[in-house]
Formats: sequence, structure tokens, C-alpha cells
Amino acid sequence: MSCAELFMHTEQDRAWMHAALAEAALAEAADEVPIGAVVVLEGQIISRGHNTPISTSDPTAHAEIQAVRNAAQQMKNYRLVDATLYSTVEPCLMCMGALVSARIKRLVFGCFDPKAGAAGSLYNIALDTRLNHRLDVTSGVCEEECRTLLQRFFREKRQRATRTDPALRLSGNRL
Repeated sequence: MSCAELFMHTEQDRAWMHAALAEAALAEAADEVPIGAVVVLEGQIISRGHNTPISTSDPTAHAEIQAVRNAAQQMKNYRLVDATLYSTVEPCLMCMGALVSARIKRLVFGCFDPKAGAAGSLYNIALDTRLNHRLDVTSGVCEEECRTLLQRFFREKRQRATRTDPALRLSGNRL
């Protein structure tokens, strides 16, 4: 790949990541953890998703799962062989399992998740040779924007909790 192709490719990744960030903003507006995802196939977004586990009482309603489910339904195929999934945050084990099962070709994510990430932080499911599928992974696309969104959300959530619960304020307990 030439330098020009790499630069163009990076610009495309940024554009798709901005679409995932728009999904994350929808999650944030619903007071869900602001994580968004889009599935891209042949230069088109075929599916979008954002976190909804709280509002749906569904622990599997992560952005990546939502986007993969919607894409599979859209394509009428549970295999998404040539698709790329863009996620604002490194996917967890559950989501990486779904990406492997769907045969997603490429994963692009914004910021690492040191507490639950399964694409390089805690685990590296994408490259596990014991599995029957591996994904190409690109990390750090719009990393600062993705991280800032999450950090702001949790900072504001802690501040709201401290204002409404005097026990937290007095004890110094953190969320």
C-alpha cells in the first residue's frame, strides 16, 4: 500500500468512525454508556448500533452486537464476510465472539478498554489461532474523541451521583 493509499484509507476510517461517534451520542442522550458502532460493506454503512442494555434490560445490547444483528438481518445472511465494523471502543469478549461468528473481515476501533477489551487489552481474540476466523484490527482511529466522550460521560455521572447522594459526598466513595 502506497503512502497516498494509506492516507486515504485513514481518512475513510475517520469518516466511518465519526458515524460511530454519532451513534455513541445517541446512547449518551439516553443515559447509556456512549458507545457506537457501524458496519460498512462495499463503501456503504449497512447498519448502525449504540448501547442500549439499560433501556432494554438486555445485557447483550452492546453497540457492536446491535450493529452486527442489524447488518445480518439487512443482508439476510448471518455471515458478514467482507464487512468492517467500526466501534468507538475496543469490543468486549462477547462482542468479539459475535464478530468472529459473523466472519467480520476487519475491526476498527477508537480507544482501548483496559478493563474489558478483547482486541488487544485483556485478550486478543482477533488473532487467536485456536479460532476458525481471524480479523484484521486497526486501533486508535479518532482515539482522543472516543476516549473524551467516555470520560466526560462517567465524570458527569459521578458528579450527578455525588450531588444527589450525600452519603457518597461525605464518605468519598466513588462510582
